[in-house]
Amino acid sequence: MKKFLIIGLGNIGEKYENTRHNIGFKILDYFAKKETLTFETQKLGEVATYKFKGRTFILLKPNTYMNLSGKAILYWMTKEKILLENMLVITDDLNLPFGSIRVKTKGSAGGHNGLKDTQDKLNTSNYNRFRFGISDAFSKGSQVDYVLGEWTPEEDKVLNERLDQAVALIKSFGLAGINTTMNLFNGK
Repeated sequence: MKKFLIIGLGNIGEKYENTRHNIGFKILDYFAKKETLTFETQKLGEVATYKFKGRTFILLKPNTYMNLSGKAILYWMTKEKILLENMLVITDDLNLPFGSIRVKTKGSAGGHNGLKDTQDKLNTSNYNRFRFGISDAFSKGSQVDYVLGEWTPEEDKVLNERLDQAVALIKSFGLAGINTTMNLFNGK
């Protein structure tokens, strides 16, 4: 059975629960709710397992806080013997319009501390990432407040439809592969 590690980046705690920076957690929580999965607290994170069409998807929400995500990712990749190409990291992206999707097989951290730590721990920038656009609708000097701010009522209205797309993207990644998934979802 093919195994995939799907990591949603975010920060633990109620204070961060509905923030833009926690879109990785939000996507995995939505996935778990749709598929009636339960996350369990395990070493370095909250973990749920989803079996679908001969594939096993291990959903991971690191509890190391965003800036130390790589430690949890490396641990679970090693523990579950996940190949690098079968890993997908879900993160927020300020450089994309709200709700837009970009899937890539490699790239820079782009100033994102969760991705930077992942690259440091894995010793490579060649890993699959799913960037969810949160837009850059903030004034100069207020980036941290914006990223750690909660979704606006307007964004909240659109979010469920975008979360459905995200769940479809994750399943496509496991069933059809990264290239097909990029072709189907990028720019949507």
